[in-house]
Parts: sequence; C-alpha cells; structure tokens
Amino acid sequence: MFLIRATYTAGRKPMRAKPIFRVMAAALLIAVFVWLPQASAAKCYERKNAVVRAVKKVSPAVVNISTQYEVRYRSNPFAHFGMDDFFKDFFDSGPERKRELNSLGSGVIIDGKRGYILTNSHVIVKSGKVSAVLKDGREFSAEIVGADPESDLAVLQIETKAPLPAIEMGNSDDLMIGETAIAIGNPFGFSHTVTTGVISAVNRSFKAEDRVFRDFIQTDASINPGNSGGPLLNINGELIGVNTAIYRNAEGIGFAIPINRARKIVSDLIAYGEVVHAWIGLSVKDLDQNMADYFDLEAGTGVAVQHVAPDSPADQAGIREGDIVLSIQGEPVKAVSDYKAAMRGAGKGDRIRIKVLHNGMQNQLDVKAELYPRRLAPGLAKRLLGVKVMDISEKPRFAARILADSGVIISEVDPQSKLGRIGAKPGDVIRKIDEIRTGDTESFYDAVIKYRWKDSVVILLQRGNQGFYITVDL
Repeated sequence: MFLIRATYTAGRKPMRAKPIFRVMAAALLIAVFVWLPQASAAKCYERKNAVVRAVKKVSPAVVNISTQYEVRYRSNPFAHFGMDDFFKDFFDSGPERKRELNSLGSGVIIDGKRGYILTNSHVIVKSGKVSAVLKDGREFSAEIVGADPESDLAVLQIETKAPLPAIEMGNSDDLMIGETAIAIGNPFGFSHTVTTGVISAVNRSFKAEDRVFRDFIQTDASINPGNSGGPLLNINGELIGVNTAIYRNAEGIGFAIPINRARKIVSDLIAYGEVVHAWIGLSVKDLDQNMADYFDLEAGTGVAVQHVAPDSPADQAGIREGDIVLSIQGEPVKAVSDYKAAMRGAGKGDRIRIKVLHNGMQNQLDVKAELYPRRLAPGLAKRLLGVKVMDISEKPRFAARILADSGVIISEVDPQSKLGRIGAKPGDVIRKIDEIRTGDTESFYDAVIKYRWKDSVVILLQRGNQGFYITVDL
C-alpha cells in the first residue's frame, strides 16, 4: 500500500497532494493487481506433455477390430465324458447346430495408401467376418491378408478411396530399460484406452499355453484382453512393438512383439499370405558333454552339424557334417532352440553370418538363405516324422481297412522314429498336423515344410474308426 501524506506548516493550510502523485499511485496499484495473477499462472505446468503429443499423433491410426464367426457342431454321444475335442473328428450324431460368436481386439494401420493393418493372429484366427473401426467412427470390412499363429501376427486390409492415417515405424533394437512405453488399445471394448509405463526388459522369454515365447518386450504398461494387436509406442509416438495379451497369469506385466522382428513376418504375410522360413540346408543337434570334451569346449557352447543337404547354401559355403555352429549374426548359439530362433528371422535372399568351428579353426562364413526346395519335402518328412506317405486315391494294398475319406496313408514307418515307437503302422491315416488338415500329399508336405522349425507338432492319426492325437517332437 502506498500512503501520501499532506504537510502542515504553521499558519498555513494543509498542502494537498499534487495531481501527478495521485496518478502515479493509481498506476502502481493497477500494476500490482495485474501482475499478481500473471505471476501465479506462470507457475502452472505444461499439460500437453510428450505422452499427450504421442497419443494425439498416433490415435487416428489405431483401429478397433471386431470379429464375428460361426461355430457349427453336432451333438456328441461322448460329450458327457468331457471328450468332445478327441471324438469330434470321428463322430457325427444328431442334427447340425450353429452358433455365432464375437470377439474384440486392436490393430494399427501400417500402410495408409494400401490399407494394411497389423494385429495379433489370435484376434482374427477364427474369424468369418472382420470389421475395423477408426477413431473418427468410420467402419470398414477387412480382409485377412495372412496370419501366422507361430509369431501371433496377422495382416488385414481395408479398401478406401482416400489414404488412411498410418503409424511411423520405430526401432526396437535400441530400446533402453526404463524408457517410457505407451500402449493403446481397446481393452474390454473400451476404445482407444491409453496406458503408460516403462520398458522393463527386452529379449524376454516366457512359457504360456504349453509353448515358449521368445524375444518379447516386457513392459509394466497394462495390457488386457482387447489390447491385443494394438501398438506399443516410444515417447516419440513411433511403433516399437505389437501388444499381445497371451500371458494371462501376469499382473502388472505386459508383453509386446518387437517391431523389428515383426517386419520380416509382415513382409511375408503380404507377399505370400504366410510366413516363409528361409533354408540353408543344415540339421543340427545339441552339443552333449562327450562331444564338448572332444572339441575341448564347454557344453552349451554351440550346436553340432548333424546333416548338410547336398548342394545347399550351407554346403556351398563350406559347412560340413561334424562342424560346430558357434553363432549366427553375431548372437551365440547355445542350443538347437537358439539356432531355430535365429533362423526364423531369416528371409529368402538374406545373407546370414555363421561362425563355425571346423577342424579346430573358427571360420566366419556368409550363407545366402533360400526357400525350402519342395523336392526335398519327402526326405524331410522321413527325417522329422519317420514316415513315407501316399494319397488315399492311390488305392494301396491295405485300402480295404481304411475308413477315412481324406488324409494321407502311411506307406512306410521307421521303427526307431517317434511315430514308429508309439505303434504307428503302414495303413494308418494322418488327417491333420497342428491346424493344417492333410487331405492329400501336397497339403501334408506343406505342413511338414511349414512346421519344420517347431519343437513339436500334434498329429491326428486314424486307424479304422478310431483316432488319436499324438504329440511328436521334431
């Protein structure tokens, strides 16, 4: 407060403050009242932080995926024994019934010009009708371009005259533990829900649904059913991973497929409709203690080359039976599972750096990957499954006791193979390998080539009117 006083002089009247001083005092008072709220406002934090900007940037490219599919079934006389899955391929009793089911998931547009959407395979694997809804409310019918259950990735396509908003690709190879991670999806049907956290770990492996999933990003950003297929972003709004909710026992833990691993899979799905694993012509086995002692190595140092296909890329590069594969692309190979994981990421035409121990010397070799030659499929089936097969239409000598109307007939069985040891015989029919129905030799060889990198497959074997599901290690 400012005080202006009048001065008294003896015999005189009190002096009044001059007008100029009154004006100055009023101006000072006004300045104080104007300055105070501005000073208070200056202390407020900026609300539009990096996370808000990233979400605003990416949200138009995130889609809500809804699927509708029809389930057909017949009443089963064994249903009350809890054995529906085992007998459903062999018994058809009662009238056929239908039921429509729906599911929800998420996806992200990766190519706005061509309308490609990246999502999880398990979101659409059973779908008959797939719809994609954008943030602005536009709904499109989506076609399944390709799906790969092994990696849990799928690509959809929607058609539109105008280009769609698309996400920018990031780099999942340079992630830092502790950096911000942002997940966007549609958990429980609530569209465009955002959760944030940090990158907790990279190259994470875990077991779920009797499978081991490798090379995942772990984050503490909440990922729930419905978030599956949605994007995991860095602070710049770039796609670094595809969220997946397959680890249902997790609390406060989310997993995402690294985008750098997804790139090759997406490319294959768009080009071929499925993932095409490259081939270099090697079969390997774990290095046991006796072999490790012979090569003066520690067990788990590498894998031993068991077989080299003649004239294969590995053969041309100089790899020989008995060599030890030490690393691929600079990453140590400690077991067959490491070798398979490294090869899954290779595509046709890729140059693969392989370090091998040959005659006591370490050699760095450059091997060019190719597609698996179909002419080698019968030999691959014999080596992996221990069987030779033929079409039912070929009417072999044991056709009289075959009751199946589709499948491939086992014509020879190696008694030392897994199928041979459990009692498979010539005349038995292989009707299915994992999710592929083997109606003829072509589809059977397709399945063998596709699943050659898996640790095991489930085979549906029929003998007479009885069927058996058998797990076979590869």
